[in-house]
Amino acid sequence: MATQYEIEHNIKPTPATSHRRRQVDMSTFTAHLHNLLPEDSTPTSQSASNDHHHNNPHAVPNPSDTSALFRLLQDQMGTLATTAPTETNRAFLESLVEALELDVAHPPKQIEGVSQEVLDGLDRVPRKALKADDTCPICAEKYLDDQYCLVVELPCHGSHRFDLECVGPWLRGKGTCPMCRKEVGKRREVVVEKEEEEEEDDMDGLYA
Repeated sequence: MATQYEIEHNIKPTPATSHRRRQVDMSTFTAHLHNLLPEDSTPTSQSASNDHHHNNPHAVPNPSDTSALFRLLQDQMGTLATTAPTETNRAFLESLVEALELDVAHPPKQIEGVSQEVLDGLDRVPRKALKADDTCPICAEKYLDDQYCLVVELPCHGSHRFDLECVGPWLRGKGTCPMCRKEVGKRREVVVEKEEEEEEDDMDGLYA
């Protein structure tokens, strides 16, 4: 399956670009989510859009289908945990598995994840800004081991970075940062507030 980077840059997958051993493969998750929320997905063609469009715009997913969606995500995180290279990575993945248990047992009426538009709009981290030992908290693979790595920085904190392929399903399903659990979709407000405070200080100086 082509990665988001390969899709964006029209790159055909080759053995040299698909060597990641622990990269999350969420094709089944994405397909299931598309069936539940077709209006929030980007259709590959006009016919696909017509085939999957809900007649009732207020329709909500069936609880059993929603539970299955979160089970797919939980199973992926659990599988990665069994081959975690470090205890830190294992503990992190197990915390995600545990957090998903409530959604599996008691699925929410609505999926609170971010839209595909928000996911596509996340800040990309330039390759030159990555260090040799920087790894994705989910798959634990070194970013720079992937020639075409696509790393995103979440708006909650500058250090909360992930492979887009790894964090995408979690964000689409849960809508929160896997690390701090803050809602994703808003820019860091603290930065704006700081800039406003500096402007107020400058204005005070003018009239001192």
